[in-house]
Amino acid sequence: MLTRHLRELEADGIVARTVTPTVPPRVDYALTALGDSLAPVLQAMRSWGAEYQRLRVAARDATPAPAAGVP
Repeated sequence: MLTRHLRELEADGIVARTVTPTVPPRVDYALTALGDSLAPVLQAMRSWGAEYQRLRVAARDATPAPAAGVP
């Protein structure tokens, strides 16, 4: 599954694949300039996720616990 995704990223020009002919073979992946240009998008998604998590925790903590004996 990982190999399939890496091949798709390579086909889309996001990563570059370098094979070193050793035993065992070594394969390295690096971001291309196009892949590097995704950094602001990924950073925005990370920030959104952190804020979403903060809001979830705040909402959970603000919900009153049910009273004893009340279903």
